[in-house]
Amino acid sequence: MNNFIFENKTKVYFGRGGVKEYLGCLLKKYGPTVMLACGGGSVKRNGVYDEVMGILNAQGKTVVEFSGIMPNPTYAKVQEGARLARENNVDLILAVGGGSVSDCCKIVSAQALLDEDIWEMEMTKHTFPSRFIPLGVIVTVFGTGSEMNAGAVITHEEKRLKYGVFGAQADFAFLDPDYSLSVPFPQVISGAFDTLSHAMETYFGKPDENNLSDDINEAVMRSVIRNIRVLMRDHDQYEARSELAWASAMAENGVLKIGKITDFQCHQIEHQLGAYTNCNHGRGLAVIHPVLYRHLYQAGAARFARFAQNVWGIAPKDCEEATALAGVEALAAFIREIGLPTTLTELGIPEDTDLRAVADSTNLTAGCCRKLTHEEIYQILLECQ
Repeated sequence: MNNFIFENKTKVYFGRGGVKEYLGCLLKKYGPTVMLACGGGSVKRNGVYDEVMGILNAQGKTVVEFSGIMPNPTYAKVQEGARLARENNVDLILAVGGGSVSDCCKIVSAQALLDEDIWEMEMTKHTFPSRFIPLGVIVTVFGTGSEMNAGAVITHEEKRLKYGVFGAQADFAFLDPDYSLSVPFPQVISGAFDTLSHAMETYFGKPDENNLSDDINEAVMRSVIRNIRVLMRDHDQYEARSELAWASAMAENGVLKIGKITDFQCHQIEHQLGAYTNCNHGRGLAVIHPVLYRHLYQAGAARFARFAQNVWGIAPKDCEEATALAGVEALAAFIREIGLPTTLTELGIPEDTDLRAVADSTNLTAGCCRKLTHEEIYQILLECQ
């Protein structure tokens, strides 16, 4: 295992009724002005908005609303939120929604206190912010694990880039599985697959010898697979939803990454596909993962074989490569089983999408078991059609 330093500052309030029980007391720690951030209106339809607003009003907070955060948050939306926070001297940002809302607010939190453009600061100067407006998160859609880290995925529409940007990490996060009951079921499954993808992208990183982080990761992957199957039979099963909610956080709170250089090549490909098409993230990952892994399994045969045996329960085949490929095909079969798309056509990607431009603008990661080229990424995207 590589050397590491680990800390996670986010205090998690997990389970039913946590917001009602604890949010009021938490708000006493912060100043009078709270920015309440949310997405396209679902939190107003499902009652979460009214619950949170009632608590804010009871605590005498001045509420600044920042709504309309889209599923793939744009840099323009970040700048809108930063201006709003700056103009109103916001003391706390409260992000209510899924990973897109919290991602947007992480960067709003930093940009509001900066005199320079955070995108150029991080991408060109490779320097990072150190001052933030405090952030709290109330999660209603699980899958991204955004609530327990400082990373955010933002789409810069002018540059046609969808990249990771670093901002604030939440002081606190509420994870109430009941809040996910009002989310359309396909989005629940898409989010859960994003969790599985996060775990795989860490598992197939470096080093690939046995270590505790990967042992824990295998348990997380098995749990996600098992509980997705439970939800496919019973959409409202609370225990399965609660397990998936915590698995989402575990996959991205840093525990699985301890001592690892992560892969995340599939995410980089999907991010750029999303930059050009605004496609659903989890569904895009479902299309790309099996095709990508068919290109990679021979270079990482030992690790893919372990994945096949320890995650999917596949008995060893005649050779390591055959076992490895069986694991990839088990993943592909699972994607079909749970009704996620398997081609770009099923995903709804227009035929005239410039896949060459998507490939050429994709970031190449250091943690992949074999270094890809932009040409090979283009071939992978063609095979995804």
